[in-house]
Amino acid sequence: MKRLDSRTPEFEAGFTALLADRETESGRVDAPVAAILEAVRTRGDEAICEFTARFDRMKLTPDRLAIPAAEVDAAIAQVPRDQLDALEVAATRIEAFHRAQLPTDMEFTDADGVTLGQRWTSLDAVGLYVPGGKAAYPSSVLMNAIPAHVAGVERLAMCVPTPDGVLNPLVLAAARRAGVTEIYRIGGAQAVGAMAYGTKTIRPVDRIVGPGNAYVAEAKRQVFGRVGIDSIAGPSEVVVVADANNDPRLVALDLLAQAEHDELAQAILITNDASFADRVAEAVACELETLTRRVIASASWRDFGAIILVPDWDEAARLVDRIAPEHLELMVDDPRALFAKTKHAGAVFLGRFCPEAVGDYIGGPNHVLPTSRTARFASGLSVYDFLKRTTFIAADKTALERIGPAGVTLAQAEGLEAHALSISARLDKR
Repeated sequence: MKRLDSRTPEFEAGFTALLADRETESGRVDAPVAAILEAVRTRGDEAICEFTARFDRMKLTPDRLAIPAAEVDAAIAQVPRDQLDALEVAATRIEAFHRAQLPTDMEFTDADGVTLGQRWTSLDAVGLYVPGGKAAYPSSVLMNAIPAHVAGVERLAMCVPTPDGVLNPLVLAAARRAGVTEIYRIGGAQAVGAMAYGTKTIRPVDRIVGPGNAYVAEAKRQVFGRVGIDSIAGPSEVVVVADANNDPRLVALDLLAQAEHDELAQAILITNDASFADRVAEAVACELETLTRRVIASASWRDFGAIILVPDWDEAARLVDRIAPEHLELMVDDPRALFAKTKHAGAVFLGRFCPEAVGDYIGGPNHVLPTSRTARFASGLSVYDFLKRTTFIAADKTALERIGPAGVTLAQAEGLEAHALSISARLDKR
């Protein structure tokens, strides 16, 4: 991992290198993904079954693409009670937070007598992509499906790959709890294509959300425009701003909680104490020896991890905004004061007892967040992603007489005669 000091002449070059894009696979899979999508678009269920046999080692026929309710019931029955209880705690908190996000319609009549307003309506159908097999994340099901359900989306179709036929019971339990109405045992780019284009068995949706591998991310990029998508997610990342009053081991664990996601994940510590930085580095090395995913976490920390020394928290805030991290932990004496100085982060965790993992599972706000510095202009998933705004205007003749002449003038200035006439013809009527 890199060690940087913002007070040194070489810092800017090192920090710029740290912000450089991490290598991704999307550029190498655009052609095969395009071929898969075209096959699904033209051959539908037949192509999906072929790709599922090739990639997931499972032979399917169109009548077996959907997972029936009885199979879901049987899988949920296998889930231990403590896991179901934990799932309910998480779902209840996520639902409450997103319900509080719901916007209200707006309508008012201005001084010219024109009525103006805005109405919110939900999407009709949303497709959820969920990783499957052993690498399954029921928390992602809750985070993607519950906001859509709260927004009022009536049809929630979920695609979850089942390599070698392996179903994850907790994923199915999460889908049932979150209001998913259809579940299909398919994955990869072919699942994205099925949800975007539709097949004889799977009806198309209006928006596709959810994480996946490079093929899934590239497929979402290619179908964008035909359907909406949440984002093109990159590797996970965290910035931890911490002072010497913290336990070095706790800071190390928070850094490794991101590093264990995958080799391209990035964990950065910003601190004002060199001795504390040394202790955290030692704690990371110690904890790595005990982690089940130590090979992945070690590669992430070695290749993309960093410890940055700063003279004060004002400098820390400036660096945070330049990084614009997916996750930001503020483990300092006055986290709210430091939070007020920062603008760009997907989600922020305040204080010494609020690790980022709380947000992954049971906090309430969404854990689907902007990565790769896109927090400069993007936000995390919310109910707004499943709603549309429709504005409306109502005007009688008196109101049009007050504002119409200005509209005529502007239309004529733009050379759009019919635009101008559509207003002036009404003004001329007596």
